[in-house]
Amino acid sequence: MRNLFAAVWTISILTFTTLLNATIINVPDDFPTIQEAINNSVNGDTILVATGTYYENIKFNGKNILLSSYYIFNNDVSYISNTIINGSQPQHPDTASCVLIINGEDSTAILQGFTLREGTGTKWIDEHGAGTYVEGGGILITQSSPTIKNNLIIENEAIRTGLGITSAGGGGIRVGDGNPHIINNVIMSNSAMYGGGIVLNYTGAIIRNNIFYNNSVYQASTGPTFGGGGIWAYNNLGSTPKIIENNTILYNSSSGSGSSASGRGGGILVWSTSVQASNNIIYGNTQLNGEQISLLSSASSVFEYSLVEGGWTGTGNIDVNPYFENSSFYLSDSSACIDAGNPDTANNDPEGNPGMALWPAKGTIRNDIGAYGGPFSKELNEFLISSVGDKQVTYYPGEFRLEQNYPNPFNPTTKIKFTVPSVGTSLMKFVQLKVYDVLGNEVATLLNEEKPAGDYEVEFSVGQDSSPDIASGIYFYQLRLSALQSIDGKADEIIQARKMILLK
Repeated sequence: MRNLFAAVWTISILTFTTLLNATIINVPDDFPTIQEAINNSVNGDTILVATGTYYENIKFNGKNILLSSYYIFNNDVSYISNTIINGSQPQHPDTASCVLIINGEDSTAILQGFTLREGTGTKWIDEHGAGTYVEGGGILITQSSPTIKNNLIIENEAIRTGLGITSAGGGGIRVGDGNPHIINNVIMSNSAMYGGGIVLNYTGAIIRNNIFYNNSVYQASTGPTFGGGGIWAYNNLGSTPKIIENNTILYNSSSGSGSSASGRGGGILVWSTSVQASNNIIYGNTQLNGEQISLLSSASSVFEYSLVEGGWTGTGNIDVNPYFENSSFYLSDSSACIDAGNPDTANNDPEGNPGMALWPAKGTIRNDIGAYGGPFSKELNEFLISSVGDKQVTYYPGEFRLEQNYPNPFNPTTKIKFTVPSVGTSLMKFVQLKVYDVLGNEVATLLNEEKPAGDYEVEFSVGQDSSPDIASGIYFYQLRLSALQSIDGKADEIIQARKMILLK
């Protein structure tokens, strides 16, 4: 049953002051499931979950508790990758979010250190009379203000509709009527019919130092789509602001039809509300209409000290290639994002050596734009790499460009655009473009040849002539760009992949 922390763990008082004198419940030692542990907890308890995969759809049930993996002990991100809440086997198909926080929990209700995957959302009646929706593939939050930090939220979806369901939103997270703190998460490869990464509906929020990558909005089934590939924000909760700071928002997409918002805001859609956005990277997002940021119906938002591809009016904004170091989106030493954020000292990076930023921030202590800058800067390394190992697809955005296929979803033909760079990676000329299914099996090779620098477009068709005849579903297309000779005796290769949907 419950054990006093001191009786179970011998650890540094200075390191774990947040757990001193707390009551600890261990999973699976005290209870075999996370939900049983929650059910037997009281406010202020800490639930520690050992590594493993837990096929659950857990509810906090109004408990203001700390629910954490062993990441809490030493910030070892491998605990995040290896402590998984998988929502794919719900006891009731209408309640299929990985985590539900829906009973008035406050900021002391903390979810930390997990991988949340394969949730498909919960059937939910909108609090403001808009109808019935499927919401929150990974996490459903309503009338609550929890803290969500240091998690990998991947491959969840809110795309199913059906009789009496208007639409589906919040592939990664759906927030309504609360003021959550969502900090230092990777929100990746989630899908929805609006808000592929996150939905902020009638809510305040603090969204800081997250990576939103490869989330998508598309016409999965009947019903309208409402845009917002990475972030979807609608209406206010009183005067509580929506603060979006130091996030990296990359290669998200918005398509579909049925509303004035459809196909808009591949990066961020702001609708009948306002956001305070600063120090963000917004790059490589795609949409059918408009720009990567979309403001609708008198949205009055401030974007400043941000890198926005294509440009955006605002103090300190820049429009350049962000230049990442590796697949965890650390900034390369040549990135213009270093020391380019808000110069107010309240936004400073943590200090390492005197006057210099503590890694993963770089340069001086002035805020770095993106997820690794600002006072909440923290290592997120290994999240992206470890999360896709079972799919044999490597996400590696280098100094080249792979566009979202169009149309997406498609049947029977779609087009894929990409750029082979001429600067910085000039020796990388051999191009390979392949299509894989979700199990990592190769479906088609579209290109396997040398290409000079330039922009290219390749067509992929199914069921025609010699093209493969494959079933409806999710597929990945991967672009691999290789050097014809080594640089400084080392082989150079950069790889990127994107998701596409075939609907027959």
